[in-house]
Amino acid sequence: MIAFVSGPVAALAPDTAVVEVGGVGLAVQCTPDTLSGLRLGQPARLATSLVVREDSLTLYGFADDDERQTFELLQTASGVGPRLAQSMLAVHSPDALRRAVATGDEKALTAVPGIGKKGAQKLLLELKDRLGAPAGAVQAAAPAAKAAGWRDQLHTALVGLGYAPREADDAVAAVAPRAEAGDGPPPPVPQLLRAALQTLNRAR
Repeated sequence: MIAFVSGPVAALAPDTAVVEVGGVGLAVQCTPDTLSGLRLGQPARLATSLVVREDSLTLYGFADDDERQTFELLQTASGVGPRLAQSMLAVHSPDALRRAVATGDEKALTAVPGIGKKGAQKLLLELKDRLGAPAGAVQAAAPAAKAAGWRDQLHTALVGLGYAPREADDAVAAVAPRAEAGDGPPPPVPQLLRAALQTLNRAR
């Protein structure tokens, strides 16, 4: 098992980072939020989980051990493979997922692409005793504290992924109606980043 990789970032793509380890470039599948914290040529350390299939070896990377452990626990639920587990972490932080499961928040799970109402109900039952309790109210309030600066965070993440500042500006403008709809806080930055990347991919 490869527990982590550490080395300079050799390349970045919308869903992959290449980390150079001992002269070898390891491709690591990451969420947009994890990728947004990486910079080309800069050192990085990613917690990893190796998924072995008959025809492939896929390395998934995470910002910390909590994300990796949550990724692996999510896959203990029936019907949840690595891609869906990673999608869940792209939309929600580990603690947000723990809160959703602890409170039976079906709506939070259906916000993840690929999870419908019945699937969410099933996951809530299966994961209830597996993910553990949320860390507490202090972390729960953190996303709201970041809400006001979502534009700067999103722009910085896109530029860090290699997009030109003008492209990043256009992508931020494209997702602004979605981010600012309603009276509540905007969606999490990782979710907005996913939408921005989709906009940029369509434009190319």
